[in-house]
Amino acid sequence: MTPLEVKQFLTEKVRLFEGFPAVKIDSIVADSVVRSFEGKEALRACGDPGEFFGVMLSGRAEVSVLGAYGERTVISELNDGDVFGEMSLLTGDCTLTDIIASNRVFVLMIPQAVFNRDIVTHPKAVMFLSRLLAERLKANAAKAVDLNCSHIQSQALANAADPYALRLKSETPGRILALNVGHAQVRFGIYDTEDESRDLHGIFDHMNNGDVNVRLVAGGEVIERTRPHFDLLDLISVIFDETGKLGGRYVLVPQEVVVVGHRVVHGGNKYYSSALITPAVMQDIEQLAVYAPYHNPVNLDGIRVAMKFFPTVPHVAVFDTAFHQTLPTYAYMYGLPYDYYKKDGIRRYGFHGTSHRYVSLKSAEVTRRPISELEIVSCHLGIGSSMCAIDHGRSVDTSMGLTPSEGLIMSSRAGNLDPAVMIHLMEHYKMTPDEMSKLINSDSGMKGISGISGDIREIEAAAEDGHHRALLAHRAYCYHIRKTIGAYVAAMGGIDVLAFTGRIGETSAAVRSLACQGLDYMGIKLDEEKNRNLDQVTSHAVISSDDSRVKIIVIASNDERLVAWEALRATERTLIARNEAGEEEPIPIEISAHHVHLAQEDVEKLFGPGHQLTPEHELSQPGQFACAEKVHLVGPKGKIANVRVLGPTRKETQVEIAMTEQFKLGIQPPIRESGDLANTPGITLEGPYGTSQLARGVICAQRHIHMSPEDAMRRGLRDRYVVRVRIDGDRELIFGDVVVRVNPNFRLAMHIDTDEGNAASIRTGMLGYIDEIQIRR
Repeated sequence: MTPLEVKQFLTEKVRLFEGFPAVKIDSIVADSVVRSFEGKEALRACGDPGEFFGVMLSGRAEVSVLGAYGERTVISELNDGDVFGEMSLLTGDCTLTDIIASNRVFVLMIPQAVFNRDIVTHPKAVMFLSRLLAERLKANAAKAVDLNCSHIQSQALANAADPYALRLKSETPGRILALNVGHAQVRFGIYDTEDESRDLHGIFDHMNNGDVNVRLVAGGEVIERTRPHFDLLDLISVIFDETGKLGGRYVLVPQEVVVVGHRVVHGGNKYYSSALITPAVMQDIEQLAVYAPYHNPVNLDGIRVAMKFFPTVPHVAVFDTAFHQTLPTYAYMYGLPYDYYKKDGIRRYGFHGTSHRYVSLKSAEVTRRPISELEIVSCHLGIGSSMCAIDHGRSVDTSMGLTPSEGLIMSSRAGNLDPAVMIHLMEHYKMTPDEMSKLINSDSGMKGISGISGDIREIEAAAEDGHHRALLAHRAYCYHIRKTIGAYVAAMGGIDVLAFTGRIGETSAAVRSLACQGLDYMGIKLDEEKNRNLDQVTSHAVISSDDSRVKIIVIASNDERLVAWEALRATERTLIARNEAGEEEPIPIEISAHHVHLAQEDVEKLFGPGHQLTPEHELSQPGQFACAEKVHLVGPKGKIANVRVLGPTRKETQVEIAMTEQFKLGIQPPIRESGDLANTPGITLEGPYGTSQLARGVICAQRHIHMSPEDAMRRGLRDRYVVRVRIDGDRELIFGDVVVRVNPNFRLAMHIDTDEGNAASIRTGMLGYIDEIQIRR
């Protein structure tokens, strides 16, 4: 077809484009491409990323899925004028079906950027796509196809080249500069959004003393050299100089830089995600230096230097603490009087968040399992060492605290200490705060115990020669790691992946081996030969035995790449969702009390054989209703009577309670999305006919927003985005970590539980507004 024929076809044959102005049709066709597919060729395959929206110009194709036993189920047919690809574009997930040509097919392939620019912004097109999604979900149900089943999800992940979007792709071609500025070392990465072969990574070491050691990695080659000492003010000029010496494709031109990402250690409890840097953000970083005096000030110096050199491009602060903002209150509180937390923010914050987040995504990619079903213990072992319990994508515990000094014994940091030790040092040795800070951060840890060094290579060499204190330092370090692994398995109620990263985690086979010893009963079985023979890790390596229930993975530390990834996404995320008139669109707030969703099997156990739930009144979500039936919840400690059952029935029974009800029942359920029941506690349900003993199924529901595709498209959101919501009232409040769920059957509403509503004086019917898009999980 000629471009003119394509324009005419879209106007006359494709319902989606009814009412589109001719100029917009011209724009769509000009920026799209027509492609032909032969019979039996896949237009889209399960696992493909959502990169384009397809319009069938001619021919016929079948939409199908492959079953668990190799059987293929055809869901629908596509013919002239039909469209496809909207689901993955709107959700951000990879394609879950195969679309296979029945004969020769011509397709207009509309890129995602054009889809977002010209189609999602058209109100009638949004309504059409919303109805189309609903119709297609009904067609799936009619064919008994559940695209959310584990088999199809696993197949899509296995086929996807980049299921967690770790590649640095952007609609705007260019290069991303990631900076990690410290006192003695600067790490940086330069990443090309179109050509990964141009990526390079660099380290400037010993910047505070004499000549600077330079290490560059580009194209698989490592270049090491020294250069005279230089001031931080000259950092960007030196980066250009060093990349210029590489020549050719690695030369960095200032005009190529589209965004600069900066690692910032402490973001306090204000920053749930990376943030575009403004004067207010810089002021916050400066104020938070009280908690990270060795890091935040020099991080801020690096920001000022880079902003002076690149004044017109966006700069993004990627906070170490942000990933840990999902810690439950009981996990981050210290046993101090509550006022110190309330007034001064004294609590555990956690660090190495960028590394732990990257490890969680990479672990999901390696195991080819959804991150939302994995329980991961991440061990970032380097000069600073920390561990993190990651439950279904959320950090639920971590070893560092208010500052990076808490936690494991580290290279030169003491880690956990009895506070009375500090009092003793003050009284007995008359040590000043500065002297104590130097002691616990620079002269302790393995360095202090061994009396040799904090370098694991030197300690292991001395231990090999029988040096007693080196042996002791090494054993103490590994013991604390192993002890914390056990603690985190207990905290999450299970483990699927044990991951090692960081300089020590990647290079020390001895540390990995000792950390895993004696954990076979947890399903953690190390293959000693794989572990011992592991050389340099460029991406990842699996070192668990073949019969290990838990995957043990070594993952190459790539903090700078994740800083770049966060920086790139932040330029999209921090665009607050507004409609075409520029006005904020409100979201109704609903308070959700405790309730039970029952499987039919449990309905009959509780209310008698053949019993059907009795609808009493409709709920806000279409098809959902409150039932006349009620049950009693019986836990190890106590009982909650007359808890409402909600219908219709589900595949598996789920009980949702508020945090304050945990103590009454004597159980501690995790915060989870509805339906995510792995490793949750059980409970006993009592009904008028009998009881049902649940082995699992009790959760505290994560705060969430139900949206139709139309609501989501109008706000620039996708399924499973995590957002911050501002609620206006007597006093303005902001709720972070709110999950967006998009489905054609949903009606717009944000759900919070009774605890959150009571604490914030929020009532059903109040309105919320999207304040910021935090992240997409």
